[in-house]
Amino acid sequence: MHQELIRELSVITEEEQRILNGRKEIDQEIYTEKKEMIIDSSKLLQRGKLIQVRSHTRFVHFPEHTHNYIEVIYMCQGSTTHILNGNEVVLREGDLLFLNQNAVQEILPAGKDDIAVNFIILPEFLDTAFAMMGNEKNQLRDFLVGALCGRDGETSWLYFHVADILPVQNLIENMVWTIFYDSSNKRSCTQITMGLLFLQLLNCMDKMESGGRKFDNEITASVLSYIEEHYKNGSLSELAEQMGYDVYWLSREIRKRTGRTYKELLQEKRMQQAVYLLTNSAIPVTDIIESIGYDNTSYFYRRFREKYGVSPKEYRGNLNKIQGKDL
Repeated sequence: MHQELIRELSVITEEEQRILNGRKEIDQEIYTEKKEMIIDSSKLLQRGKLIQVRSHTRFVHFPEHTHNYIEVIYMCQGSTTHILNGNEVVLREGDLLFLNQNAVQEILPAGKDDIAVNFIILPEFLDTAFAMMGNEKNQLRDFLVGALCGRDGETSWLYFHVADILPVQNLIENMVWTIFYDSSNKRSCTQITMGLLFLQLLNCMDKMESGGRKFDNEITASVLSYIEEHYKNGSLSELAEQMGYDVYWLSREIRKRTGRTYKELLQEKRMQQAVYLLTNSAIPVTDIIESIGYDNTSYFYRRFREKYGVSPKEYRGNLNKIQGKDL
C-alpha cells in the first residue's frame, strides 16, 4: 500500500490515545448503545452513506461481537489475530477478510505497526457486485446472497491470502484512497470497484478459507437477481413462471430462505433505489416515485417516512448538508 496512506492510517486516534493513557477496554458507546455487543452501523456511518473506512483500533482486546452490517478487513501491514466463530485466523499484510452479519468475532490486541483498515458496508451497497457476479454458483456468490439476506446458516466469513495478487491489491488500495480522500463520484466508483474485486477473487478461490455452513442458494440468488433487474414492473407470478415453479410454493420458499416475503424484498429494493436517486440526482420526487414502480404517491411517502424517519424532500435536504454526501 502507498506509504502516504499508511502514514494516514497509522495516526493515533483519540480512542487509541485513551487506551494508551490507561483505559483497559474499548469504549462500547462508540460502537453500540445496546447491552449486547452488536456493532451498530449507525454509530460508524454518517446518515445516507452506504460505506465508510476506518482504521482498526489497536492496543486493546476487542471482545466477542457481531455486526449489523458487512465488514471487510484489509491488513495493510503487520498482523492481527481474530477469533471467528471459535476459529483462530491470523491476518497478515495483504490479506483480506469478509464478515457477514452473522459472524461472531473477537480480536486480540494489535501493536502500533499493525495497520488494518475496516470497511463498514451496508448490504445494499453490494447490489452492484452481486449483479456483476453473474449466475454461476460459487462460494463468493453464496456469501453475497447471505449478506444481502442477513440469514443465519450462511457462510459467515471468507479469508483470502492474496498479498501476491497485484490486481486485488490495486483494487483495494483504489477503494481505500477513493473513500479516505473523499474523491468525487465515490459511490459509483467504489461500488464498481467492489464488483471488480469480487470478480478478481473468483480467480483466487484456491487462496481462500471460509467459515459457516452453506445451503442451496440457487432459488434465493435467482429471486434477488430478478428483483435487481425488474424492481419497477416485476411480479411474483412472472418470476414463478420464468423459474418454472408454482407461485404459492415459490412464495413460501422465498419466506423460508430469506425471512422476508417477495413483496418485502421488492419494497426494500425500491426504497434503496429511491435513496440512490435522491442522493445522486436532482430528479423531482414525483418522478422518482414513478421510476421505481409506485403508482400510489401517498403510500410511498408513508413507507419512506416509516423507514427513514423523514420525508424524501427532507432526506435530500439533510444529505445536502453533509460533505461527501454521495456515499
